[in-house]
Amino acid sequence: MHAPASEEGAPAPPGTVRKQYLELGGVPVLLRALLPFLDHAGVQCVVVALPAEDAAAPPPWLQDVDPRVHLVSGGATRQASVRAGLDALPADVDVIVVHDGARPLVTKAVIERCIAAAAEGVGAVAGWPVVDTIKQVEGRRVTATPDRSTLWHAQTPQAFPRDMLLNAYRGAAGEDERNAQTDDAGLVARQGGRVVMVEDSPRNIKVTRRDDVRIAEALLAAGDGSGT
Repeated sequence: MHAPASEEGAPAPPGTVRKQYLELGGVPVLLRALLPFLDHAGVQCVVVALPAEDAAAPPPWLQDVDPRVHLVSGGATRQASVRAGLDALPADVDVIVVHDGARPLVTKAVIERCIAAAAEGVGAVAGWPVVDTIKQVEGRRVTATPDRSTLWHAQTPQAFPRDMLLNAYRGAAGEDERNAQTDDAGLVARQGGRVVMVEDSPRNIKVTRRDDVRIAEALLAAGDGSGT
């Protein structure tokens, strides 16, 4: 049994639409991100962490999407929101999958690969190898050129054995938020957990700006948003 926890962001500025609520091909980004998980036979529960005002009055399309979907109020940071999702999970799940609600083109195939890796006792991160030359920069001055053969783009989903992820969050409790990791794999690795990469695709984009919606719509039109 597996339970993905989808993370939402901080409250949107007044008068704007949250990026997860922007429509992609007529379907909200967040809903597209959820549907591949709900279509997975092993998913027992999906917890979505929302800003408090949205959790109190969620969009209608999210309220009735599936009885396995549970809504909780998130926190001020990504890490706090995931922790709220973890607290809401049933006690009998054995693999936890964390996914960013702003990644609407996630596929069932990569979800399955991440779950399968986590079921073997390791953390699993979807991603793909870096192909560009990367520069380390301080104040616009180039200070280093890392070996790109050792670098991957990290995406979500990220899957973990239940105890591995919960222990990592317990270990991080009370830490200065300035030291918070930008993803759960970093948190688990810092607590000594073994994490592996699961190859995905650049198509699993994160919708951050409205221009990203147009890119995602082009991928959908080309049939690239639902492949393996």
